[in-house]
Parts: sequence; structure tokens; C-alpha cells
Amino acid sequence: MAVKPAGARIRWPFLVLGFSLVVIGLAIRIEDPGPVQSLRLAYFDTLQRAMPREFPELPIRVVDIDDRALERFGQWPWPRSLVAEMTDRLIGMGAASIAFDVMFAEPDRYSPARLAEDPLIAGALRSPDALEGHDNDLRLAQTIATGPVVLGLASGHESATAEPVAPKSGLVLVGEAPDAGLYELRATTGLAPPLGEAAAGIGGVNVVPGTSTGIVREVPLFWRTPGGILPGLGLEALRLALGESTYFIDGVPGIPGAIDSVSLGPFTIPTGPNGQLWVRYRHDDPRLYISAADVLDNQTAAALRPEIEGAIILVGTSSAGLLDIRTTALGESVPGVSIHAQILEQILSNVTLQRSDFTAGMELIAYIALGLVMTLLMASSGAVVTVVSGLATGGFILGLSYLAFARQGILFDATFPLLGGALNFFLLLAYQFIAVDRDKRMIRRSFAQYVAPEVLSDIEAGGHQLELGGVTKEVTVLFSDIRGFTPLSETLSATELVEMLNALFTDLGREILSERGTLDKFIGDAIMAFWNAPLDVEDHALHAARAALRMRAALAGFNRQAAARGRPPIALAIGFATGVVCVGNIGSRDRFNYTAIGEAVNAAARIETSCRRIAYDIVTTEHAVAMIAGGAATLEAGALSLKGISEREKLRIVVGDATMAGSEAFADLVKSHERLVTELRAGTDTDISARISECLEKAEHIEPGLQDFYSAIPGRRSDFC
Repeated sequence: MAVKPAGARIRWPFLVLGFSLVVIGLAIRIEDPGPVQSLRLAYFDTLQRAMPREFPELPIRVVDIDDRALERFGQWPWPRSLVAEMTDRLIGMGAASIAFDVMFAEPDRYSPARLAEDPLIAGALRSPDALEGHDNDLRLAQTIATGPVVLGLASGHESATAEPVAPKSGLVLVGEAPDAGLYELRATTGLAPPLGEAAAGIGGVNVVPGTSTGIVREVPLFWRTPGGILPGLGLEALRLALGESTYFIDGVPGIPGAIDSVSLGPFTIPTGPNGQLWVRYRHDDPRLYISAADVLDNQTAAALRPEIEGAIILVGTSSAGLLDIRTTALGESVPGVSIHAQILEQILSNVTLQRSDFTAGMELIAYIALGLVMTLLMASSGAVVTVVSGLATGGFILGLSYLAFARQGILFDATFPLLGGALNFFLLLAYQFIAVDRDKRMIRRSFAQYVAPEVLSDIEAGGHQLELGGVTKEVTVLFSDIRGFTPLSETLSATELVEMLNALFTDLGREILSERGTLDKFIGDAIMAFWNAPLDVEDHALHAARAALRMRAALAGFNRQAAARGRPPIALAIGFATGVVCVGNIGSRDRFNYTAIGEAVNAAARIETSCRRIAYDIVTTEHAVAMIAGGAATLEAGALSLKGISEREKLRIVVGDATMAGSEAFADLVKSHERLVTELRAGTDTDISARISECLEKAEHIEPGLQDFYSAIPGRRSDFC
């Protein structure tokens, strides 16, 4: 009699649950809480990391105020006379534009004229008036005025008293107040008076709204400031390099306060509704950077002309001490100025990342479709068909997302559709589990009085028939027994004895199961287990050996606990053998168990008994060891006549695991052991005491039980002949 699963049928509760989950998920996505946003952004980062941009050969370079420059010219801020010298060199080398991602908010404290205002310094000078005309800010302003230079503004404190700085660029707004959606800087840093007038451009250095220090994914191209609409630093540098005067901000038709794109000369740059640009990152590349120390060095400056001539130059810092390090979507920490450079690379290469309302709508449609498909399939076809179909559909959505990113630069979020479908599946699976569990309980109530629990589990799984019979296959059978159980039982009450056996069998059984063994039965103080049935287990002899070693370790822990309670220690004898047996449902028609019978079962039981003669706790056959290969450390233990087996069985002891087998100490012991075995086979008159002593000495630090094993060998000489 076999128990077969019922045919799949539509279950209306499944449909109600599935449709409800789709609606709830749809509401969550429309609300778009923080965790959903974080998951989406993390997925977009994954896309970027899978397909980063390559470094482009474009006329964009960063003059880096790096640690080498700071070491040579001193800490930042430098005297503006030094900045003026660097700027003058860059202009002289033909830079298309120069943008500073550093602040010049206050007058230069190193200006000679400013130093002369200090009474102590003025008193120390013979002629303080001679310093009045030496103003570093004025010198830098004069240098800036000779070239296409952009100075940077950053977000400032609202309590600051600095005058608002007006942008230098023209601006045309196309649409219904598209600038209303721009991110706002309520206050900005100022510019030292002569510098602001001299600069050809003013740009914002911020790459994220406010003071956020998280991953930089989107960068606003424009900011609303008290002084007017401020372009980003990189965009302003591009304007000067192109010789343009005006930006065009194009709004989304029919949607007030939403931006569609920004136009500058020949370039049209798609943006988000707030004028933000998704940055398509590449890995940070040293080819982008030129050290400021090299620009200021007379010996190296001339060689830099080919890189600087005609290039957009961004001046910033990679020094961690100057606190302008940002994290990109690729997970890299880079100088903030390099993000402006990457934005310029995108614009010049016409590489864009886009995420429109249409894309978000398609994500919702994909979620609804996948959720409904999972619901209908789970209700009508079962879990297997649903998983296959769901994986295929999910793979299609994931592939479509990757393809859209790779080919068109479209950011399509695959996470929400996939998670929505998965949630549908797991909810319906949980409902199905409840129903199946109810059916299993009914089967258990009906058949538990007739069959063993192990067989019943197979019946519940739907894979076996309720009938006698078995199959012939190779298995590894293990027996374990408590040594000296009778004297031990006499020292304990019946309750204590049962308690002790239950605790011990729990520990030992756990180790057998952890090595994929099947616990057949507990026979008094003995355990029978086997491997490779009912499920196939590759390297089953090795798993049995590992289980035996784990049982030895578990017993040691058990004995430590017993000693703490004042109880005597327990010793185990473990024997296992590999061979062909009949395994299956064996017994009467009224009651049967899943077990194994055959010569290997008999051999394992006899080998376990032989542990006493061999004086070791884990013994097996040479045939089993041949299947273990180097998976365990073993030693030859002679050959014994086992009851019920015609020929003497060659036996080996299992000393340790594969690590021990590969150790030099064990290899050395094996050599001595082989010499001992050779002398044993030479005859009963051979003096083996020296060899025994040699082995005992080498075995002392390998495994304690070997002492008894070698000590017993003189009385077992006939086993080796």
C-alpha cells in the first residue's frame, strides 16, 4: 500500500492570500518607505559594480593637493601667493578652465599686509608700512582675472554674516517654474572680496544635499542659494571651457517644479526632477590626478603641458586630513573633487543614467504580474511548478534590468518585483505547509501503531510503500557498546541508569546524524547505525569513521560532566564494517522496521566485540579503510576470526582524522608501527620489546588510547602471523 499525494486543485484561500499580498505590497511600494528605498539603491549600486565605466581619455584632470604637496609646501590653507603661482602656471600651460574645489571664504592670513596689522609683528619690523601693498588675495585675484577660473562655494551656516555670492552665469528657465524643485542651500560660504569679482565663474562644490556623508549616487547640477541659482562646480568649469554664457533648464511639460534636462552649448543632460544627475561611476584611476607639487616644481612642470593644455582642470585634495573624502556607488572612498570630474566625463562622453516615472511604473507592473503569476501557479500547480516558473520569470526580470542598464543606462529596480513574488510564494507555502502538516498528523494517527517512526517519516514524504521487502546495496554498518556496562549498572539505580543512557545516547546519536548516518536502533547499552541507506551517501565509510571519532569526542565531554557529578567514567567500543546487505522494511506484516541484515552487519557487531581483545575503542576492516583513503589516520591491528565469518578478517584501528593522518608525527609512528608488524610476522620467538617501546614513545602525544593498544600486542602475537 502506497500513500500518494493528492492532485493539485485550486484553493480559494490561496487566491485570497495571494491577491491580498499583491495589494499590500503595491501600497508599500507607492508609499516607498526608507527600507524599500535603501534596498533599491543598494541594487543600483550592485549594477554599477557589475558594469562600471572604463576610464576615458578625455581632457579632464585633477590637480591634487595631496599628501606629497602638503609635505613639501606646508599644511593647508597655503598662502594665496602660492595658489596664485600654481594658477598662473596652469593658465600659462593652456588649461581650458580651472575650477577650485577648495574654499577662499576668508582673507589670507598669510598676506604680508595682514601680518603687519598684528602689533607684535609690526613692532618687530623696521618699516611696517612697506608691507601694505603686498596682499596675497589681491595677487591671486589678479591671476584669476587673467584666465577662465571657477571658484567654489559650499553649504554654510545660516547664522553666518557673509554676503550672498551671486553666480556669474546666465540662466534661462523653460517650462513652469522648473527651478522650484531644485535642492536649496539656505546659506553658503563666502568669497574674499577681491576673489569673487575676479573669478569668471562661481560653482557649488557640494555633491549631496545638506551635510550627508553617505554614498554619493546623485549629484545636483544646480542649487537654489540666497545669491541665486548656483551651478555645480564641474558644470561651471565646462561652461567656461566651452565659452558659453548661459544654461537652459528645461522643465517637464505639464508638471510645475519638475526638471527634465539641462542644456549647455551642444550638450543636453537628462536629470531627475530636482535637477540631480545619477553618476555612472568608474573605478578611481591615478591617471586622473596630477600632484600640485609637480605643478609647482620647476623641474616637472614643463612636462605636464601636454596633459594640461586644453583640459578642464579641477583643483582639490585627496588628503584624508582635509575631510573631503566621499564614498561612491562602487564602494570606493575617493576625493570629492573626483566626483565632479566623473560628472564631466559623463557629459562629454554622452553617458547617462536615467530613472523616470515610466520606469517606476514598469516596476509596479512587473511586481503585480509576478505576484499574480506566483499566486495562481501556487494555488493550482503546487510548489515545484511555481518555483520553476517563478525563477524563470524572476530571471527574465533580472536579465531585463541588467540589459536596460548595460544598453540604455536605465535604472530598473528588479528587487521589489522579485521580493514581492517571493513573499507571495512563501506565504502560500506556509499555508500549504499547515495543510500538509494536518494531513501528516492524520497519517501518523492512522499508522503509528503499525510501523516504526523512521518508516512513517518516509510514508509521510510520499516516497515509499507500506509493504515488506528491501533492496541490496553496499552500506557501512556501525555498532557501539558501553564497556563494563554490567558493573556500571550495579552502581546506579534504575532511574539513574536510564537517565544516564538517555543522555549518552542523545549525545552519540547527534554525532551519527551529523555525519548523515541512519540510527537503526538502541539495543540495551548498544547502538546500531548505518550509512548509504535509505539515502545514498557518497564516501559512506569515511562518514562512519568521522562519526566514530566524533562519538569519541562526545564521550569525553560526557565523562567530564559525569565526573563533576561524582560518577565514574564510561568507555565505548565502536566497530564498523562495509559490505553488501539487504536494507529495507523487515519484520512481520503486522509490525516492521527499516533496518539492514547481512554479513556486514554481523561483521560490524563482531568487530565491536573484538575491541576488548585489541584494546582500542574504534576498530574497522581493511576493506572499509580502503574506501576511506586518506580521510582518517589508521593503523594495522592484525587479523581475527569473527564468529559467523569463514575467513580471518584483517582489522585496523581508527586513531584520528585526516589532519592527524597528514601530520609528521603520525607518519613517523606509522613507520615504527610497520617495522613492529614486520617483526611480529617474522615469528613468535622474535624480541619485539624494543619496537613496542619505540611505538609507545611516539604514540604518547598522538592519542592516549594507543598506550593500551601497544601494551596488549605482546599477548596478541598470533593475530599478526
